[in-house]
Amino acid sequence: MVKADVMLDAKGLACPMPIVRTKKKMDELKPGQVLEVQATDKGSTADLQAWAKNTGHKYLETRIEGNILHHFLRKDGDYLLEERFAIPTIPLEAFRKKVESNKQPCILDVREIGEYKQAHIPGVIHIPLGEVEKRSNELNKEEEIYVICHSGKRSEIAAQTMRKQGFKKLINVVPGMRDWRGEIEQ
Repeated sequence: MVKADVMLDAKGLACPMPIVRTKKKMDELKPGQVLEVQATDKGSTADLQAWAKNTGHKYLETRIEGNILHHFLRKDGDYLLEERFAIPTIPLEAFRKKVESNKQPCILDVREIGEYKQAHIPGVIHIPLGEVEKRSNELNKEEEIYVICHSGKRSEIAAQTMRKQGFKKLINVVPGMRDWRGEIEQ
């Protein structure tokens, strides 16, 4: 059974806040220490797993007690961080104009299934963040791909994961569906 050195309360927070607070708290820890993140956002499991993998930390496990998810992550100090390449971003208004043009771009929506079903841009490809690493082979590595989530945080993590797999034409849509005012499907 994993024992935490530090606990972070992220209950009641939605994406991207559990990741933002986890990163901040992880920066305070020493290598080898374990952080317990308590969250109620069901998407936090996939989000934190992808974030940990992308940053070199170790996602240990999740325990569920009622509606509280207890995520355990170990700060890793023995790895060599690969150089992180900045993923280019596009402001939402410029992205909306691209979507509304005659040639719709390839758009990857990495939100959880419930968020996607609520509202999404017509014609997007939906692969939740937690499945991006396994399913990115469904996409063309040579094609320009616009990656979108709720706020821009999960899409950044997804794009970093895809960059490591050889995708070179990735653009992060910021801030994402949270502020989208274009056409949607439900």
